Amino acid sequence: MPHLALYTFGVLKSPLADPARLTRELHDSGEAIYRKIAQHPGYLAHAEPADGGRGTHFDLDWGAWGEFAVPTWYGKGRTAETIALAATLSLWTDLRPAFDAIYNGLHREALNRRYDWFERAAHPNYVFWWVSDDVIPTWQDGVSRLEHLHDHGSAPHGFTFRHSFAPDGTPTRIKDIGPKGEQVR
Repeated sequence: MPHLALYTFGVLKSPLADPARLTRELHDSGEAIYRKIAQHPGYLAHAEPADGGRGTHFDLDWGAWGEFAVPTWYGKGRTAETIALAATLSLWTDLRPAFDAIYNGLHREALNRRYDWFERAAHPNYVFWWVSDDVIPTWQDGVSRLEHLHDHGSAPHGFTFRHSFAPDGTPTRIKDIGPKGEQVR
């Protein structure tokens, strides 16, 4: 059975190394959110550094998830002092469990505060696509699909909750997700 890959990307207002209260809040909430999402039904895995996380996103060994990559529109730093981004790469069983995990609980609370931490952007901040159950998506897969989504809109190659596709490439809509359902980004 295919799995659903999800890549998220946001540009932070301040570098991760910034000691300001808002940056610390984002970091602290992120750890709690990851713990909670990892327990959610339908969650399968997310990219974690193979070497225990010593270094910046760009210097880490991500194992099977591949070399860390960012969209072309990211123009901030790449060093420990200047990096200002948040990115995730994860696998899910289906759209509904991903939706429920993202739009409920701690993650929903964080979404409500996203503009405290993240710059507003004209680019999409997430993309879904289907992979075979034996495939681990790479960071580069996520970047290329997010850029494709930005340039061409939703398609089986990369899509959003609002305009989603089934594993066979046909358009699909899950109750409460999409134009007539709950307003999602």
